[in-house]
Amino acid sequence: MTAPQRVGATRPWIMLAVAVLAQAAGTVFQSAPAFLIPLLHTERGVPLAQAGLLASAPTLGLVLTLVAWGALADRVGERWVIAGGMALTALAALGAVFASGYLGLGAFLLLGGAASGSTNAASGRVVIGWFPKHRRGLAMGIRQMCQPLGVAVAAVTVPPLASSGGISAAMTLPLALTGALAVLSAIAIVDPPRPARFGAHAAQRPRNPYRSRLGLARIHTASALLVVPQYTVAIFGLVWLTADRGMDATAAGIVVGVSQFVGALGRVAIGVLSDRVGSRLRPLRWVAWTAAAVMVLLGCSGLGPAWVGAAALIVAATITVADNGLAYTAVAEIAGPFWSGRALGTQNTGQYIAASIVGPAVGALIALIGYPLAFAAVALAPIAAVPVIPRDGVEKESGDAVASFPASR
Repeated sequence: MTAPQRVGATRPWIMLAVAVLAQAAGTVFQSAPAFLIPLLHTERGVPLAQAGLLASAPTLGLVLTLVAWGALADRVGERWVIAGGMALTALAALGAVFASGYLGLGAFLLLGGAASGSTNAASGRVVIGWFPKHRRGLAMGIRQMCQPLGVAVAAVTVPPLASSGGISAAMTLPLALTGALAVLSAIAIVDPPRPARFGAHAAQRPRNPYRSRLGLARIHTASALLVVPQYTVAIFGLVWLTADRGMDATAAGIVVGVSQFVGALGRVAIGVLSDRVGSRLRPLRWVAWTAAAVMVLLGCSGLGPAWVGAAALIVAATITVADNGLAYTAVAEIAGPFWSGRALGTQNTGQYIAASIVGPAVGALIALIGYPLAFAAVALAPIAAVPVIPRDGVEKESGDAVASFPASR
């Protein structure tokens, strides 16, 4: 491929918008089963463990296929990976609509989660590929808003749909969204320019960035540690406010909703900061130290009235999600255009595996020592992440081992 030509100023933003919508649609599918639990458990008498298993089926499918989708994006490009994955997710949602039993429903949720993983790595590649380096922090921060956006859409729409029409009615929402985004992605997404592939000779092929340096593995490890405070707040924040702080369930729900919104804005802000300082890894260390501090603050807030705890939870939720876009962007930039899909898939896989451990581990810790001390103990995870995060030289050297993304458009 020849050197990339300059394109219109609006094209990168169009790519970003479609990428955000596609992953948000996938997130709606992944999140919808969790909001079916009240219908399944309270109204239909499904045991909570079985309802929880159904809710976790999309995430299990997602973890199993993230690296494979990333490898496919590295080979064939982003457009058809996103469009094809959305189409397969829509087919799984259609199967869930007409599923006659819980076993069939779980199978379609598992398959849909596996298909929806296509957007995780491929949409990140679209953003990295179309935006110059000095704007990638902002762009990736906006892209990272797709998860809270998808969760918010599912939270607002799935319960009333399930209440009025059951599971079938609720699953029509992700069916419609993923189907529409499959078509939109096929029409609107253009694979970003990338350097020409090397020749067939082994010495000319893009080198494996994992063999040439430990920077990627260190970022994966640090990100897995930084997931611990993030999911501690996400999983136990609501129950802490209601059961331990005595807040009304509606008020506590509003606090959690506000924290999701503020956290999404925080991802954009830290992305802009990384563009300003010219580094992803330096702000990542700042976030890690701050996450440790806010978890201690959250634990200490139990000494004050409930509103202090609510304010501390919003601050903690904002800080503990801020690392995602920074690490994601750094991984893609270091891996380069021919390995970024697999690297981003590996990044997300490690985070989801770590997240799956947080629930039972922190839950057991809370049962043993209570919420305040457990929150403070969780601060050890981001502290441990700080020395693992590579220095800035890893970013600057990325072009030495693998071809870099074009720096400008």
